[in-house]
Amino acid sequence: MSTWHRGTTVLAMTAVGALMLSACGGGGGGDKKADGKASSSATSSHDKPSKGDDATPSAAPTQILAQIKGEHDIVVVINSAVRDEDGFVTVQGALTNNGDSVFNAVTWRGPETALIPSGPSIAGAVLVDEAGKKRYYVLRDTDGKCLCTMGLTLIQPKETRPLFAQFPSPPATTTQVEFELPTMPPAKITISDSEG
Repeated sequence: MSTWHRGTTVLAMTAVGALMLSACGGGGGGDKKADGKASSSATSSHDKPSKGDDATPSAAPTQILAQIKGEHDIVVVINSAVRDEDGFVTVQGALTNNGDSVFNAVTWRGPETALIPSGPSIAGAVLVDEAGKKRYYVLRDTDGKCLCTMGLTLIQPKETRPLFAQFPSPPATTTQVEFELPTMPPAKITISDSEG
């Protein structure tokens, strides 16, 4: 009985020792587990900061539909043009002042006197559907102000500001339009449908 007990204890200790060696040793299986844990923890640690950075425009606006370079070293980047279910197209992007002096977007408002309430803005932006031979102007609210970025004054050298403008939607079959902004060259952009 005692011999059997000793034999069982030795066998159990041998099995435990083998398991410990395979778990802690430098064998391939142990490294894979360690690497797997390291990579999953590295992945999760990288995921957490990126989730926290969602507030900054780093993840969403990586897509560039168009880049427009104008006078005074002003650059406009269009990141999205999305058609929603209500029949509107919202164009979003950013402008960067790469010049040496302060920029005011007074001329971007357009020549219409009705747009004066919008002040320095992108109220003069237009979407041109060449195939359908139609022009779509920025929408306005009941006070005559544009549904677009306003207050575009005192933009310092190297400063970037977000832009948006909302237009009536061209027909659903129209996906290619030209984005025009006064004093800037036109740019072709693609309209996508909203996922919601």
